[in-house]
Amino acid sequence: MAAELSAHHRRLARQKRAAITSAATELFLHRGYDGTSLARIAETAEVSKSTLFKQFPTKAALFEAIVTESWQRDAGDSTPPQTGDLRAGLTAVGHRYADLIGRPGMAALFRIVIAELPRFPELGRMQFQLGKLPYFASVQHYLESEREAGNADVPDAESAATQFLGMISNYVLWPRLLLTDWSPTASDVHDTVEQAVETMLARYTPAPPD
Repeated sequence: MAAELSAHHRRLARQKRAAITSAATELFLHRGYDGTSLARIAETAEVSKSTLFKQFPTKAALFEAIVTESWQRDAGDSTPPQTGDLRAGLTAVGHRYADLIGRPGMAALFRIVIAELPRFPELGRMQFQLGKLPYFASVQHYLESEREAGNADVPDAESAATQFLGMISNYVLWPRLLLTDWSPTASDVHDTVEQAVETMLARYTPAPPD
């Protein structure tokens, strides 16, 4: 019985946390970071102020959690691809990234950061250091592992990761920030990822031995 109650309490805590972060994201987007109070977030999330303050004692801590969870909410299996098949690995990484940045919540997060950057530069640092940088590093490390295994001729894995993710985000994410009606089809996104993979393979597949 104690174990069942404990599991029930953990489930309720997760539900309340999700309600808080969802309400905060929506309010930050429409009222601005500075114009949104923790009290208003608690009211919108339908939780008590004490519940909110217990999980997020400051607004900065709440925004930090939103950034971290948004970038970690990866579509499908988030483990790095196994080395040995560069095409399969890049394809898995590319589609995973497209799914992640294609979510409306991700575009909303970027809009909040961009709108508030002049007054709250720390929001930009959070977005970069807690979200984009760790994700970027994981792709860089994957390319390095393929290079070490002899499956990819990648002199600069950092540059290669920038190229690969940039080809995808330039179609999937950035137009969404400026065009309210931007909604590429699943087929269009799939083709974008596949073309990015083909470009990477053309550049980084090792030359056959003489």
